[in-house]
Amino acid sequence: MAELGLLTTTLPELILALGGMAFLMLGVFYRGDATLLITLLAVVLFAALALLIGQQAAEPILAMNGQFVADGFGNFMKVLVLCGSSLSLLLSLSYLPKTNLSRFEYPVLVTFATLGMLIMVSANDLITLYVGLELQSLALYVLAAFRRDSLKASEAGLKYFVLGALSSGILLYGASLIYGFAGTTNFTELATVLAGDEPPIGAVVGLIFVLSGLAFKISAVPFHMWTPDVYEGAPPPVTAFFALTPKIAAFALLTRVLVGPFGDMIDQWQQVVVFLAIASMVFGAFAAIAQNDIKRLMAYSSIANMGFALVGLAAGTAEGVSAVAVYLTIYLIMTAGAFAVIINMRINERAVGAITDLSGLARTRPGMAAAMAVFMFSMAGIPPLAGFFGKLVVFQAAVEAELYTLAVVGVLASVVGAFYYLRIIKLMYFDEPIDKFDKSLGAELNYVMVATAVIILLLFLFPSLVFDPASAAAASLFLSN
Repeated sequence: MAELGLLTTTLPELILALGGMAFLMLGVFYRGDATLLITLLAVVLFAALALLIGQQAAEPILAMNGQFVADGFGNFMKVLVLCGSSLSLLLSLSYLPKTNLSRFEYPVLVTFATLGMLIMVSANDLITLYVGLELQSLALYVLAAFRRDSLKASEAGLKYFVLGALSSGILLYGASLIYGFAGTTNFTELATVLAGDEPPIGAVVGLIFVLSGLAFKISAVPFHMWTPDVYEGAPPPVTAFFALTPKIAAFALLTRVLVGPFGDMIDQWQQVVVFLAIASMVFGAFAAIAQNDIKRLMAYSSIANMGFALVGLAAGTAEGVSAVAVYLTIYLIMTAGAFAVIINMRINERAVGAITDLSGLARTRPGMAAAMAVFMFSMAGIPPLAGFFGKLVVFQAAVEAELYTLAVVGVLASVVGAFYYLRIIKLMYFDEPIDKFDKSLGAELNYVMVATAVIILLLFLFPSLVFDPASAAAASLFLSN
């Protein structure tokens, strides 16, 4: 791997850091409410950085004495993170001003959280990993409690902070064990030290603690307990941000950690990942059935989705990592579209969140109902929608790795999960309307809704747009190790 100057390798992160500070100064000194201006500038900045990163070379490049790596896998995941952050800001454009939550701190916090995520994705050292993780988490703690006058939001923020601090402590303890038994925190050096047939038992225990800390960030069972309350208590655009971006960044980091420095210890961590995948898929599928709040249902749905993505990671192969990249891309598109509908769930200028509020939506808002049906069918894995291919590739990776039980459990969990997705479609198309939703909060919500629905519908015609970059990203990750 080549090692270039700090400025060349970390240019996107430096630009984002400077942009975040500039947004903060603009918000402080701007005469009037700068929320809309900063939000639009942040969306433009994220889009420009995504284009910049997409054009970077896939060859692994190190910086900061090997603590930071830029490679094809990192570039792919960074583009997903930036797209997720852009979509979440677009979903908030009309919502915040009309709900008395228009404060310039919101896009600034999203910017700094995104910066932390980019650092996480390119971490090549346990110290860099922790710095990026905490930079992201500190911003997310504030965002979870952004609605200060809401008891539920304050409760959600406090729960997330306490449990997040606990997970950080677990991760740090694991990192200290790894350092104590391996003598280094650098991923490249760890891969060399732990390449033997019998890795130090202390390093194995440390890896389990690190894996537990990262499992909290992707809300894998049994580290999921914060997810439903935070999803329900936070404002819908914040919930969308939590569902879209941090999980993708954390999953990218988890993949880099397991495949990179601990790639030769697959016999030790594979069984843990298999357990997390099965527990997340099964629990997410069954727990969502009893939910009456749409955001809590999406919380359990996201838990199940992380379980499906873990199926690909459990394979520990380049095909498995490629399947993970494909699944996360499709998950991002489906979830963004679903939250565009959820944010538009308003009756008499009041937000509603009960699943039954969607009753008869096909008669009152046929376009919205059609888009929601596409997202629900896709999440259920109905062909030929994109969600079907996302699940297909992760199950194929598991079968090729001879993880037959995991694949079978995944298929069964997907069947169970289809129940609550199809229930929403049944309510929209076969039940009588309870009340008519207000007009859309903003045109940007309709644009996101339509664009994501079209992509989900037509991706099967152009699968190479996702599959080829995902395969190249996975190959780059294995090349760098």
